[in-house]
Amino acid sequence: MTTIAILTPDPADSSYRGQWPQVLARLEGALAGAGIVAVPESWVDHIEEAGALTRFPLVLPVLLWGYHRDHARFLQAVKTWTAAGVPLANPASVLGWNSDKSYLARLEAKGVPIPPTRFTDKVTEADVEAAFEAFGAEELVIKPTVSGGAWKTLRLKRGEALIDAPDGAAMIQPYLPAIASEGETSLLFFGGRFSHAVNKTPVPGEFRIQVQFGGTYVSVEPPAEAMALAQQVLAAIDEPLLYARIDMTRDQAGRWVLMEAELIEPDFYLKNDPRAGAGFAEAVRARLEA
Repeated sequence: MTTIAILTPDPADSSYRGQWPQVLARLEGALAGAGIVAVPESWVDHIEEAGALTRFPLVLPVLLWGYHRDHARFLQAVKTWTAAGVPLANPASVLGWNSDKSYLARLEAKGVPIPPTRFTDKVTEADVEAAFEAFGAEELVIKPTVSGGAWKTLRLKRGEALIDAPDGAAMIQPYLPAIASEGETSLLFFGGRFSHAVNKTPVPGEFRIQVQFGGTYVSVEPPAEAMALAQQVLAAIDEPLLYARIDMTRDQAGRWVLMEAELIEPDFYLKNDPRAGAGFAEAVRARLEA
């Protein structure tokens, strides 16, 4: 049996205490089928010194939930892991840039379609008014560029006051009605190979599709256009990814657009995976043997 590490949340962060152990158990079960033992290691224990992680042949940051609330220390940890040569998958370079959603602008510059997006260092009423006019929208979605699980994400109608806006850098997009009517679709890739797809729909009146807000998740066969977009995103990233979750929906014209490329700690939705994570385990085994 080969032993690897999985980075897990700060034990002091109670936000995900009821969720991540179950996700870890599913990952452990899938990896065990490939002869791999996964040892949980809290990421906050390895911010300044990473020697304990270098003893593992592979370290997976796939349960590093909550890093967005402590982004400065997370970036410091990434530097520490890089300097120590921790065998991370996905690579430390990816963890750094993928932690800030401004990467969407770089992918758009490479031809990847995204929703109309305006980035700002701090959201003001003037930014909101300008976005309404630029997008010709009646509703906006405002979210921090460093975020996760719809943290501090707002849905704002034209004429409503801007309350509880994100404190720092943020992005503003038009609300896409397809989120309510069709949901968001996630395509999972392990070792560059497509594994499975999940459609996530919010409860009526809600715009957040996460399970903690009542979202419903079902397995789907992705349309050819959705698969083509996912492949385009992966080609634009062009880095050695062990895993990737590509989230997308349709814009007002019915075109598939990238919402996020989740490359740090995405839920793989193994409950909806027909192979129960075997594809992920095979990709990990292949990386260990490479």
